[in-house]
Amino acid sequence: MPEHAATLPTSFRADVETLWDYHNLHHKIGRSDVGIGLGSHDLGVATRAADLFRRNAFPLVVFTGANAPTTVERFPRGEAVHYREHAVSLGVPADSILVEPRARNTGENISLTRQLLAEQGTEVGSVTLISRPYQQRRAYATCKKLWPEVEVTCASAELPLDEYVKSIGDATRVISMLVGDTQRITLYANRGFAIPQPLPSTVESAYHRLISAGYTTRLL
Repeated sequence: MPEHAATLPTSFRADVETLWDYHNLHHKIGRSDVGIGLGSHDLGVATRAADLFRRNAFPLVVFTGANAPTTVERFPRGEAVHYREHAVSLGVPADSILVEPRARNTGENISLTRQLLAEQGTEVGSVTLISRPYQQRRAYATCKKLWPEVEVTCASAELPLDEYVKSIGDATRVISMLVGDTQRITLYANRGFAIPQPLPSTVESAYHRLISAGYTTRLL
């Protein structure tokens, strides 16, 4: 496996592009009742949520997330709290943001956000899930399992693959996350955590080649 760098290794570019395209659902963004920013190491999620709020895509934002081992150093007060602060700095009114600070995985992001909104008396018929680009398909499948009655649209930072890798600064990390999320599509559906999603043979082959190349740190 190549050393950490901010550019993709040429030898694996085609396989990385295959997984990248598979996970990004390319949904058309319309109006929804609430935008839900899923916590992670990527502050771009909060940036995209703020951008969509300013474009009147939704009237309310929920940031959800506690910490994971990969985020506690960067976001010591919790992912959702830091996301909120970032969104406020970008012009989102503080009273248009709710914080769900306990979720430690995508399932909890959905279920605890749903609970929070119910407690607030907010009626929800549609949601926009804002996540990392390679988390879209898993977030969608999880939400449709745990909150099947809502209409779900997925959104992420609108960056081409190379620009996204550069923004993270670590191609190895991005590739490993892509591989891990691909595994979770099938694994989580089999465990009842998400609805099933198609896995084209081209995606499966690319996934296995990247595992053979050593991008395994995010596998369960």
